[in-house]
Amino acid sequence: MRLPPILRGSRTAFIFLTRIPVGGKDYRDADWRWSTAWFPAVGAVLGLALALLWIATESLGPWASAFLVLGVSMLLTGGFHEDGLADTADAMGGAYDRDRLLEILKDSRVGAFGAMALFVSLGLKVALLARLDTHAPAALVVTECLSRVTPIWLMVGMPYVTNDAQSRSRQVTRAGLPQLVLATAIGALMTGLGWYFAYLTPAILTGMLLAMTLTPLTCGWRFHRRAGGITGDFLGATQQLTQLALLIAFVAVQT
Repeated sequence: MRLPPILRGSRTAFIFLTRIPVGGKDYRDADWRWSTAWFPAVGAVLGLALALLWIATESLGPWASAFLVLGVSMLLTGGFHEDGLADTADAMGGAYDRDRLLEILKDSRVGAFGAMALFVSLGLKVALLARLDTHAPAALVVTECLSRVTPIWLMVGMPYVTNDAQSRSRQVTRAGLPQLVLATAIGALMTGLGWYFAYLTPAILTGMLLAMTLTPLTCGWRFHRRAGGITGDFLGATQQLTQLALLIAFVAVQT
């Protein structure tokens, strides 16, 4: 018996966001659309795997653990979101009009702005995780999950502006209110579990709320002004920036 799209979407979410082999075939448009709702769940699974890696390597010291976690993270995802951040930085930094911006987004090469963005983003992520030290495992699970909620808010609230109508990204970004509600609920559930098991303090939750609010608002405003909407690369950049903002919130409160 064929599972309903809402359940098949959980598998397509792993196919879309990661390199983890989950099998399956003959996915339909509805399956890809429902995959969006499961993005935070995929993030939670990735975060749990990375948290276990951190615990297993903590004897090497926080800096070594941070670099290993970052490397394995990109191995599991194929650098999917990092690529979006680099392309977005190149387009935003190298274009003076909308047409040129969209042209740069389609260029697979990494330019100066993209390289600088990756250097700052990856370096900052390593430094923040190392600073968290023993709190890093909990932060990894929570931030990997929640950072995949904010792109879905932008999907539902903004138009998709590129013309690649048959691409998988375009199919996925047709998410609507049902997908948004489920994704947000998964994020809220993970936050609640973090509160219960990781003893997230009210101060940490307040910082997380600010990060989850200000980051998508700022990104959405810039994307609207520069391109009139979103692209797949913009969503990847939003995920990366949201995770950095959440990690900063963790560190700011912990210290």
